[in-house]
Amino acid sequence: MTLKTAVIGSGNIGTDLLIKSKRTSEDIEVIAMVGIDPESDGLARANRMGVATTASGIDGLVAMDEFADVELVFDATSAGAHATHDRILRQHGKRILDLTPAAIGPYVIPPINLAQHLSEPNINMVTCGGQATVPMVNAVHQVAPVVYGEIVSSISSRSAGPGTRANIDEFTETTAKAIEVVGGAQRGKAIIVLNPAEPPLIMRNTVFCLVEEGEPEAIESSVAKMVATVQEYVPGYRLKQNVQFESLDGSNAVRIPELDRKFTGWKVSIFLEVEGAGHYLPSYAGNLDIMTSAAIRTAEQIATAVSA
Repeated sequence: MTLKTAVIGSGNIGTDLLIKSKRTSEDIEVIAMVGIDPESDGLARANRMGVATTASGIDGLVAMDEFADVELVFDATSAGAHATHDRILRQHGKRILDLTPAAIGPYVIPPINLAQHLSEPNINMVTCGGQATVPMVNAVHQVAPVVYGEIVSSISSRSAGPGTRANIDEFTETTAKAIEVVGGAQRGKAIIVLNPAEPPLIMRNTVFCLVEEGEPEAIESSVAKMVATVQEYVPGYRLKQNVQFESLDGSNAVRIPELDRKFTGWKVSIFLEVEGAGHYLPSYAGNLDIMTSAAIRTAEQIATAVSA
């Protein structure tokens, strides 16, 4: 069974979703593309691909003949706009896959907790930083309790469009919460850096985990398995170097303000990069590619569940 979908947002993420669905998935069919700029490249491409379009936003989608057949809506707009979209789409019984940091529905990272939320009316894909780093926090958590998890995501300034820039606060808050809720850390913190370097650099992520106990070999093995799992749907996801371990004792204990305590144990450092597949976005925009790839994987699993 093919899941009939609509995409709200004709910018970079929405357009990449459209093209990915056509090139890489036999389980998803985008039948409507929604924007607010009639001159957007996304709407123009959708028209050329034979997909119905509207430049009248959510109201335009509801008025389309194709709306009756839509089973799932990808929202690639903004956290603020998503609240309105969620309310209207639920009134019409439509399921929503949210690619904004609005976090109305449960956080989902496909290799960790997708199976638990396949029937939810609204699924939140966290953030690009969350999709890249939370799997690493969770991989450590599976074999060693994570007291504190901190991530730094560095993305090319060129890959940060108006939606990303308008949602910086929501990005840090949502990602930090997902580090705890999905990653398993007792406390989480997230930082995003917009890198202005030219030529643009691909997405880089640093993950720090503080664990009071655990075996380095077991942590390394768990991280390697998780990397391989993410690579199944994001081939450009990879470790930059081996996992790093630093033993912390009384002489070099780390103070964690968020927990109001000093920490001894292991500091685990994981360094990642994400190269995009280049379907629509340039390869340096791995931050956008990992979001759309995770959304496609999620929609495909929903399609499988619906047809079962």
